Amino acid sequence: MKSYLKDKKINTPTPSMQQYIQLKKKYSDMLLFYRMGDFYELFYEDAKKISNLINITLTKRGIYDGKPIPMAGIPYHALDNYLAKLVALGESIAICEQIGDSKKAGSLIERRVVRIVTPGTLSDEALMDEKQDNLLAAIWYEKEKFGYATLDVSSGRFIISEIDNQDNMVAELQRTNPAEILYPETIRKFTFLENYRNIRYRPIWEFDLSTAYKQLNRQFNTNNLHGFGVEKAKIALCAAGCLLQYVKDTQCVSLPHISSISLENKKNIIVMNATTQKNLELTKNLQGGTQNTLLDILDRTITPMGSRMLKRWIHTPIRNRCMLIHRQRSIVILQETFIKIRKILTKIQDLERISSRIALKSARPRDFTRMRYALKQFPLIQELFKNYSETHLKNIVYHIGYFESLYQLLERAIVEFPPAVLREGGVIASGYNNELDKWRTISRDCTSYLHDLEEKERKNTGIDTLKITYNRVHGYYIQIHRSHNHLIPNYYIRKQTLKNFERYTIPELKEYEKNVLLAQDKILSLEKELYNGLFDFFIPYLGALQRSARSLAELDVLSNLAERAISLNYVCPNISKETGIKIVAGRHPVIEQKIKNQTFIPNSLNLSQKERMLMITGPNMGGKSTYMRQNALIVLLSYIGSFVPANEAIIGPIDQIFTRIGASDDLSSGRSTFMVEMTETANILNNATKDSLILMDEIGRGTSTHDGLSLAWSCAEELIQRQSMTLFSTHYFELTQLQNKHPLIKNVHLNALEHNQSIIFMYNVKDGAIDNSYGLAVAALAGVPANVIERARKKSYELAKKNDLYEENRSSQYHYHLFYQKSMEKSIINLIDRLDLDNFTPHKALNWLYFLKKRINKKIQK
Repeated sequence: MKSYLKDKKINTPTPSMQQYIQLKKKYSDMLLFYRMGDFYELFYEDAKKISNLINITLTKRGIYDGKPIPMAGIPYHALDNYLAKLVALGESIAICEQIGDSKKAGSLIERRVVRIVTPGTLSDEALMDEKQDNLLAAIWYEKEKFGYATLDVSSGRFIISEIDNQDNMVAELQRTNPAEILYPETIRKFTFLENYRNIRYRPIWEFDLSTAYKQLNRQFNTNNLHGFGVEKAKIALCAAGCLLQYVKDTQCVSLPHISSISLENKKNIIVMNATTQKNLELTKNLQGGTQNTLLDILDRTITPMGSRMLKRWIHTPIRNRCMLIHRQRSIVILQETFIKIRKILTKIQDLERISSRIALKSARPRDFTRMRYALKQFPLIQELFKNYSETHLKNIVYHIGYFESLYQLLERAIVEFPPAVLREGGVIASGYNNELDKWRTISRDCTSYLHDLEEKERKNTGIDTLKITYNRVHGYYIQIHRSHNHLIPNYYIRKQTLKNFERYTIPELKEYEKNVLLAQDKILSLEKELYNGLFDFFIPYLGALQRSARSLAELDVLSNLAERAISLNYVCPNISKETGIKIVAGRHPVIEQKIKNQTFIPNSLNLSQKERMLMITGPNMGGKSTYMRQNALIVLLSYIGSFVPANEAIIGPIDQIFTRIGASDDLSSGRSTFMVEMTETANILNNATKDSLILMDEIGRGTSTHDGLSLAWSCAEELIQRQSMTLFSTHYFELTQLQNKHPLIKNVHLNALEHNQSIIFMYNVKDGAIDNSYGLAVAALAGVPANVIERARKKSYELAKKNDLYEENRSSQYHYHLFYQKSMEKSIINLIDRLDLDNFTPHKALNWLYFLKKRINKKIQK
């Protein structure tokens, strides 16, 4: 809204435009869809913006302030299609409907914004990805802590947490992936927020704690929040209060399905920072897609709500051993019957989101038929599991319930195949309401009545071609060819003249038209009234329906994991109370499926009280990174309750999973590759505990050899002091000497064979270290030209030879006088005593032996 609000000297806008301008002031940061007849119109800057965004024709409407008013419009019946496009682009839309009676001539139609659509407050099926949670989030920052609240309007799931540092806040945002973030407009802006497009800055008073308490208690109809266990999470409650107020403002209706709030305790889950989630490619690959991710392999769920739950499980592994064992036992049982249960689940759609649309009174007729069809399956589920005694599975089935009364209501109220929208009519079933049936009879009899009237008028006029017909503009009329004008009776009233026809009406037809239109209006009015009454009937059942939907989703996830365990040859892991990780013949869950035509070579892992770190050496592309990742994924799968790709797995307590893998810079923050590497390393070293699983891949490679080796050495020693369970991959062969200093470190390697200047990777983990990275062979495999590889080989030989001569010459000069002492034995002893064996590679040690032998032989010859 610019100059046209300020200067009105030239023209006075029409009453309709004045109404638009006043409404637009309230929603200046949104696109205002202004209903005018059969179109939603947009004006001024909104019209220009939507025209550019989705290629809608830009037109004009009158002149104001000496300039044409830009205008663009969309048909009202195509609203959902345009909303989907705009929401995908991150836009928010205020929908303004005609509330007043449009039939009253000469008066301005009353209009009101009835709904606000924003990326984080969606509930319509057409606007959302059915397999993705659509979260609205709010962040409050106080006392060096973040308060974080998320709400899924489409399910009613309301969760808060308090986060103690910026790195963990970034991880939480990556895990939850909110569609829209509310943030106080006057609080410090953090750089990580720059990565999010849909940030809406809110006035600071919306985050007031006392207001939050009042808002939440009013929503839940409680006197306090003690029953939810969130009373002391004051920083998080500030965020929750703002979030709830925003949802109320945008939805413009009551929110009965938002009936509880929960505090997420990080002590109950395995924490993974943003880097770990990215490196392990849990739900997105490194290119940002979904192929070849853990979710891609695991997700064969039947229902959308099951798919969403599985994704949440993957991002939030739990540490509750009892719950994990219950999940495992359920999977064992479901392996016997998953085919039957999955067949039933195919008939159950997204009950979670359907229930929420009913709560918001935005459900469409076909939502009710889907609900009815789902409820019809519940007795089948109960019957299928009636003889099973596993506690957790029984609890799931119990909460799925029956809902016989709701099913009977929908069976009586809604036709079998209703239209997509209520305005088309024909939604309410015959026999549900006597008055509706009466008016339908009147409307239905019109066809025979018109046929009889038509025959009567043909006889009265003697015109055999006379027709009675209807259109939306002129209503019912009698159409006669102009060649029969001389036969027109006096009581015929002309309505319209065409080229070859005349159109008339008669008093009897006018009276009939009045009754028919009255019947049609009455039918639509009654259907709307009866339809809205269904929403009220569902309100007392909303809590039970939400629990039922969650239980169905969990049954779907568990039966899915049962199917995956059988199809992929997974075994049940032992969730142990003892510290350590033992995996026998483990496999990478993603790669083994990606290379189906090849054999995946399994490898084992054993970390215990006696072995806390594996120092892993071996060639590039030899499988070091795959080996580390597969073990982390097996641990993660164990802690969501899934079976795992191994012959045997015993997994002890885990509190966090950290990864430091790969090399990339962060140009937006001005951080180099090495700075990113060190920042991630610092986070690990500052937070790792004895129950943390850490993957360190090629630490120190982003700087000079001397500095990098020193840092890698020191980091490894720090992790050993913390006794963290660590897989440490390196090309610094010197690090393998740590095994001699620290008994908790064990050297292992992945070997390869070099033949005729080519390389064969063996991909199996063996004890001991290996001092060859086969870099030139890998470069050749990558397609580096042969002449470049050959020059590199020669240069490598020169450098190695030069290094050997340098070491020999330095040794000769430094120790030359020793060989002319009176006692050869004493000189050799002194020489050996000065050697720094901890920093000797096997190659260097061999050179020293040759040097000593050569000097001894010379002395003997003299």
